[in-house]
Amino acid sequence: MSYLMIVDDDEDFATAAATVLRDTGHEVKIELDIGNAEKSMNKRQPDIIILDVMFPENNSAGFELARKMKHHNGKLKNIPVLMLTAVNEKFPLGFSSTDIDGYWLPVEDFLEKPVDLDLLSNKVSKMLP
Repeated sequence: MSYLMIVDDDEDFATAAATVLRDTGHEVKIELDIGNAEKSMNKRQPDIIILDVMFPENNSAGFELARKMKHHNGKLKNIPVLMLTAVNEKFPLGFSSTDIDGYWLPVEDFLEKPVDLDLLSNKVSKMLP
């Protein structure tokens, strides 16, 4: 059984995603804000982080957390990150998985919201060791 963490301020989405992932045998923790997520990750490192980009206090908080994890925290740098976002709905930037890179967007995969929960489950399965 893998330990997954969903970091998303949309509690309804996070709960639905957690239910689907738990049904496939995973242990899932939900964190609704970046600060608590970082504390929680440092206490117990998840096997995968499912991370939203935009939070009420900061539209790029997810990007910033991913960079902090990968570049400034030895305990968290090897945790795969699956980024979720509705940034293209709010800001028509054409943001996509082609923007993934080792510095600016150091994540392993990307899904756009609204997320199909079966697709999310499949992506998570493929990302697990």
